[in-house]
Amino acid sequence: MDWAEFGHRWIRVAELTTSRYFIIAGGSFLIFYFLLKNTLFSRRMQSKFPQRKDYLRDISFSLVTILIFATMAALVFVVLRPYTNFFQPYDLYGKAYYFLTFPLMLLIHDAYFYAIHRLMHHPKLFRLVHRVHHFSTNPSPWTSYAFHPLEAFLEAGIIPLIAFTLPVHPSALGLFLLFQFCYNVYGHLGFELFPKNFQKSLIGKWINTGTAHNQHHEHFHGNYGLYTLIWDRLFGTLRKDYEQKYEQVTGSHRLKAQPQKRV
Repeated sequence: MDWAEFGHRWIRVAELTTSRYFIIAGGSFLIFYFLLKNTLFSRRMQSKFPQRKDYLRDISFSLVTILIFATMAALVFVVLRPYTNFFQPYDLYGKAYYFLTFPLMLLIHDAYFYAIHRLMHHPKLFRLVHRVHHFSTNPSPWTSYAFHPLEAFLEAGIIPLIAFTLPVHPSALGLFLLFQFCYNVYGHLGFELFPKNFQKSLIGKWINTGTAHNQHHEHFHGNYGLYTLIWDRLFGTLRKDYEQKYEQVTGSHRLKAQPQKRV
């Protein structure tokens, strides 16, 4: 094992993931919680905003998650790389396959996340592990990586799962992980970005929205999906009031923003 290369990759991934967290989550927080807070309030799922202690707690857990993600990535990309299905050059199987790996990774991750998320809601595991993420009943962008260390390890498990099951170029996996974080930030944003009646459209009825995930945080059950609602609809775990909530959030008759305490 080349410990120097492992350490170098670990530092690179840790720096990249930390920067990504503060730029994407922090940028979203600045835009939606300060700059456009009142302008976009009609798109907010919960009228109240989290408190400063909630943001600090989420950031603290997220920094631990980043270290775990960096360790998993370094192990897969350096130590275990000879045993993975990583390939070079990027067009070894053709350019079309390179781009096809993105929807394939999305489906794999979506199914994996739903499975471990349902597992995390077993009463014993929820109390010991997943409860950390649900401290944020009113999530913000900072909640995106706020996991118990064991849950962070399971979340990072998508990296070896893809690397050992799907022939994939390392750059494609890296770009996919960037996409999954962006979508995770959207899921915890607290504001709905999709248009009105999207949840009733042919495509929208299968897409997991910020409204759906916010309901999960608020009520602790139902809406377990990540990117899609396929598994929630298949296994009957989509909340019955989801479409009504989405319509309420994206409708024109909403409460106006109320003065909030400084956070």
